Amino acid sequence: MSAAPPPLDFVDAHVHFWDPAHFRYAWMAEAPALQRAFLPRDLFAAGGERAPRAVVFVQAECVPEQARAEAEWVLELAAAEPRITGLVVRAALERGPEQLREELAPFAHEPKVQGVRRLIQWESEPDFCLRRDFVAATRALAERDLACDLCIYARQLPALIELVRQCPQVRFVLDHLGKPEVKAGQLEPWREELRRLADFENVVCKISGLATEADHATWTSAQLRPYLDHARACFGAERLVFGSDWPVSTLALDYGRWVREVEAWSVRWSEAERRALWSAGAARLYGARREST
Repeated sequence: MSAAPPPLDFVDAHVHFWDPAHFRYAWMAEAPALQRAFLPRDLFAAGGERAPRAVVFVQAECVPEQARAEAEWVLELAAAEPRITGLVVRAALERGPEQLREELAPFAHEPKVQGVRRLIQWESEPDFCLRRDFVAATRALAERDLACDLCIYARQLPALIELVRQCPQVRFVLDHLGKPEVKAGQLEPWREELRRLADFENVVCKISGLATEADHATWTSAQLRPYLDHARACFGAERLVFGSDWPVSTLALDYGRWVREVEAWSVRWSEAERRALWSAGAARLYGARREST
């Protein structure tokens, strides 16, 4: 059975834009292929016939002192490109709720700012996200009904589970399935810990960034399927959202191939399940616009 196309209004809930000529990204030293501008026109050209109808920008981890400028720049991009319908901006959650409110104040009346992210994956402290101020700032996100994106490596799942337990009023989004060890073919303890995380109904999982956790040159669909299938078994289709992680994803595949991978995986789902994955979930999380069909 051939894969059907995604709904015409499909939303990509995880994209990045950047321009190293204007912002500094220390992490790019390890990814020279990404050290150039990636802009909205590049994304929609890469998508071609499979381009999304709407996208959600997720902060691209420029140096912290440029975080506000990055968000303001993307809002300018969004003014010219209406398909950018939501932003997840950087917030220094470890500095506590008062600092969080100060950081978010410039965007208090900006409806496209729908969430925040403090990248955790590179923190060496196992319980970094359980610091008192981090937890208090995370709880404060509920005041503005902002989603909290979580980008971690699989080994950090236990601390993340405890953070979620302590913040029951916050809407959490697990990026990239928690970055399991796909390259090594390792399922445990990620599999059991993902199940524990999914027990919290305020957590949603992004179907994104999986190929980059495999061998970039030799990965196969068969290697990804156990991780995708387990995510669906844990969260159900209604708590999964599609994302590409473009342009980081270009290290392992082009835009259309990831869309086709997820199409083929979800082709036998019900219409309601596919709509949840491809558009409705992102609309609930980030207010991303979608056309009715």
